[in-house]
Amino acid sequence: MPRAERERQMIGVAEAVFAERGYSAASMDEIAERVGVSKPMLYEYFSSKEGLLLACIQSARAALREATQEAVLGATSAEDALRKGLLAFFAFIRDRRQAWSLLRHEMTLIGTSAADELEATRQQQTDLIATLMGGYLATEDAGLLQAMAEFVVGGCERLAIWCEQNEQVTPEAATDYAMKILWGGMRHLAQQ
Repeated sequence: MPRAERERQMIGVAEAVFAERGYSAASMDEIAERVGVSKPMLYEYFSSKEGLLLACIQSARAALREATQEAVLGATSAEDALRKGLLAFFAFIRDRRQAWSLLRHEMTLIGTSAADELEATRQQQTDLIATLMGGYLATEDAGLLQAMAEFVVGGCERLAIWCEQNEQVTPEAATDYAMKILWGGMRHLAQQ
């Protein structure tokens, strides 16, 4: 199997084990067994359990960025872009539950380089939202755009956790809830 394909396979299995057991309880032995490789091979690819976790988080972050960026292509207004981006986010957390689980369990990772990776994921999404909204909204106040983006990211993280606890809430319904709350505050800045 080509190295890149094997690496994706290892990351996929590790993502599942970390999501099921948590980082502390997950073992490299179990991950290696599920992948069908030796434990030394895991270490050859990722150097350590934390290195494997970092690879999982980086993979999830890249997938989230791709999903949200692609979703807003061709948006015709700030409202349209926000709605499409939110829908992509809520669909991501539904479709990639294991990846989302890794991204939201940062409290167990404080003091590790994984905590920095998780914050980088938040910053990635915040920057994307601030840049996108800056292109649509009638403000040059970078502080306002950044604050707005931080608010969207933080609020949507909490809403996503609520959605996990209430599985009947679809990505579409979560998007509608978020838009009703968020768009009211942004609407007055929309360029005519």
